[in-house]
Amino acid sequence: MRFPRRQFLHLAAGAALAPAVANTTRAETYPARPVRVVVGAIAGSAPDVIARLAADWLSRRLGQAFFVEDRNGASGNLAAEEVAAAPPDGCTLLLTTAANAINVTLYENFKLNVIHDFVPVAGLVAFPMVITVNAKYPVTNLPELIARAKENPGKINIGTPGIGSPQHVAGELFKMTSGANIVLVPYRGGPPAITDALSGQIQGMIGTVLLTIDQIRTGGLRALAVTGTARSELLPDVPTVADFLPGFEASQWIGISAPKNTPADIVERLNRELNSGLADPGIKTKVVNLGGTVISGTSAEFGQFTADEVAKWGKVIKFANIKPE
Repeated sequence: MRFPRRQFLHLAAGAALAPAVANTTRAETYPARPVRVVVGAIAGSAPDVIARLAADWLSRRLGQAFFVEDRNGASGNLAAEEVAAAPPDGCTLLLTTAANAINVTLYENFKLNVIHDFVPVAGLVAFPMVITVNAKYPVTNLPELIARAKENPGKINIGTPGIGSPQHVAGELFKMTSGANIVLVPYRGGPPAITDALSGQIQGMIGTVLLTIDQIRTGGLRALAVTGTARSELLPDVPTVADFLPGFEASQWIGISAPKNTPADIVERLNRELNSGLADPGIKTKVVNLGGTVISGTSAEFGQFTADEVAKWGKVIKFANIKPE
């Protein structure tokens, strides 16, 4: 069957336009059912709180329920496995954290890779950490801690949450870049490390700003430096580690990823709406009050950031020969 030239051109143009129209329609109608945001942490933790802020914003913007499901275990690997196995329709999302980037190298036999098995959607928040010492310990700044550690190798004990946690690998990065021979003491969470630092059982601890700020403000702990790229708004007088060790950066960052092969138009819409939320003054204030900073950007930028984090922590883990508990 032959078509007249004009009719053929009209049909050809329509065929070329069809995928774009279909993608636009799909993005505009997404989501057609409730969306799960799976979090590899416990209720009330920083990742859980940020996930609920994002879910609430997306629910209001997209007119469909986004709900948080905490799936704690194996340093976030259980949550990652569950989301990776979900249909790539944008209705199951992973709250991605620094732990997911660390786990790529930490767990040699773990089959999933945050770079290859997920689609980056958007970065959300970065929580810098702070290096502290007991207020009675005779060190008042970071250079003094480094010098003392070099003079007394293996005699300074600094607590962190468990092996392979963002705080622990940040401590190993600090040792690697400064040459300070300190002993990192992993605890099952930050609060026990604070308790021992306050009592003098250990000389200090590395924790998030939010976790340590009360003890810093009341004088139990002395903040030496924060690990982010800029000073914390909650601790404006505390310098960054990078002020003394140029290029140093470590944070407990949080973002959103989707299963591999999730349609690009759905990812783009989620990215656009999440960035809109991060620009909202109310959400920005909540993030600052939690001790964090927003890390908005494109899906591609978040993907590159994640890949850079995998590479950075891979080098640290191999250098320090860190093995999971």
